[in-house]
Amino acid sequence: MIATRTVEIIGVPMDLGGNRRGVDMGPSAIRYADLEGRLRRMGIVVKDHGNLTVPDRGQERAHAPEPKAHFHQEIVAVAEELAEKVAAVVRRGGFPLVLGGDHSVAMGTLAGMARAGKRPGVIWMDAHPDINSPETTPSGNVHGMPFAVALGLASTPFPSSLRGSADARTAALVGIRDVDVGEREHIKKSGVAALTIADIDRLGMANVMERAIAVASRPEGIHLSLDMDVIDPNEAPGVGTPVRGGISYREAQLAMEMIAATGKLVSMEVTEVNPILDRANATAALAVELIASALGLTIL
Repeated sequence: MIATRTVEIIGVPMDLGGNRRGVDMGPSAIRYADLEGRLRRMGIVVKDHGNLTVPDRGQERAHAPEPKAHFHQEIVAVAEELAEKVAAVVRRGGFPLVLGGDHSVAMGTLAGMARAGKRPGVIWMDAHPDINSPETTPSGNVHGMPFAVALGLASTPFPSSLRGSADARTAALVGIRDVDVGEREHIKKSGVAALTIADIDRLGMANVMERAIAVASRPEGIHLSLDMDVIDPNEAPGVGTPVRGGISYREAQLAMEMIAATGKLVSMEVTEVNPILDRANATAALAVELIASALGLTIL
């Protein structure tokens, strides 16, 4: 447990990265599910910085979608601000907990870690690898690109200040099951460890997480990027891009518990909670449970 450190929450109500509206309400839904109270009861000091300001796609200042990277100017501007906020948290010894919003926020979190002199290994839990570039994307949705940006596989229109903040040699994808053609090539080219849902079926979650942790363990620690759509939609219905056949509740908890047991978790983001599609805020409540487990909550 990181009770001796302060968890600093930054909300990023972003939905510009995808087609479906609603994930901009994710930070509010997670907070409403008693995130702060749950962490405080664990003995963790919590500081909530509120939400960054994100342009709405309906506002005049939001640019029209571009075919290869929709709303990239607005997304980059928010990611740059988030990077500065995260870097400030890390420099003062805090633990950054970023609440999305769509998964495009991750490029800002990882860039912020790098700006603070930290390049942790990455465990990216997601139904999708999010490793498209503007050249390979079939949709133009930026929430399918943040891992490519962080690994330096995507360049223009993303600035160098957001690129190359993670190393593929110490990064692992976990639970992927919906992969675009271009993403397959990027995975092979980069050498990132790709642990699919089929690997979890064959090997079991414990073995998969042991491998992911071994790959991602660095002296600077581990960053966990948790997209709630990695979990099966029967248990996490309120997500931006649901894909059936995901991991179970217990598999998700086991993954969090194993990461916590390493004592190496230094930063985390939780993304793609969509209250519009949820049932009684169940997905946000599950997100709070998983955050607590990742930060050290145990059964006994």
